[in-house]
Amino acid sequence: MEPYEPLIGEHRVYIVDDDDSFRASLARLLSTAGMSPVACRSVGDYLLVEHPDCPSCIVLDMLMPGPSGLELLASLAHQKDAPPVIFVTAFNDVPATVQAMKAGAMDSLTKPLDMERLLQSLQDAIARDARNRTARRELEQLQSRYSELTPCERDIYIGVVHGKLNKQMALKLGICERSIKSHRSNVMRKMRVSSVAGLVKTAKLLDVLSGTRDTQAFSQ
Repeated sequence: MEPYEPLIGEHRVYIVDDDDSFRASLARLLSTAGMSPVACRSVGDYLLVEHPDCPSCIVLDMLMPGPSGLELLASLAHQKDAPPVIFVTAFNDVPATVQAMKAGAMDSLTKPLDMERLLQSLQDAIARDARNRTARRELEQLQSRYSELTPCERDIYIGVVHGKLNKQMALKLGICERSIKSHRSNVMRKMRVSSVAGLVKTAKLLDVLSGTRDTQAFSQ
C-alpha cells in the first residue's frame, strides 16, 4: 500500500463493530494512517459516545447483537446531518449489501478489508461530510438573513427574482417606485448580494421560487 497522507483538520471515524480484536486492530491502523478513530462495541455505544461538531463517518458492521448496522443506517436516514456510512461484513451477503447501499451506505466492504480501498473510502466520506456541513451552515445563514426581511421586502425579493420591473412591483404593492428602489436596496444588503444573479442564487437555495405563499404576488 502506498504511503497515506493524513487528513488535515479535526474529524472522527467511528468504528462500530462487536468484534473486539477487529475493532482494536482497525483503530490502531487508522491512527497510524493519521485518522482519529473512535471505537464503539455496539450501536448503543455509538449513540452514547460524544459526537463533536466536525466532519465524520462511520465504519459499521452489518450484523451485530442488539440493534444491527442496518437498523442504525435506517435510523440515520431520517437525520439531515447524519455522517456517511461504510459497511463492513465478514460474509459476502449480496442481498444485505444491496439493502445497505439502497439505504444510503457510501460503500460496502468484506472482511478481511482491503486497507487501500478502505482508506480511500474514508477519505471520500470525510470530504463529503465536510462539504455537507459547509452547505448546511450556508443554508442556515441564508435562512437567517431571509427571516430578517420585512413582509414588504420579501415581496420585493420575490418580485426581483421573478424578473419583475420596479414599476410592476410598485403597481402590484401600491407604493411608489422610489420606495421600491429603497426596499430593493435593503433586500440586497440584508441578503449580502451585489447583483440580481446573486439574489436568484439565494432564492434557489432557499427554495422560494415557486410553490410557497411568498411567491404568489409575483409568480404570475
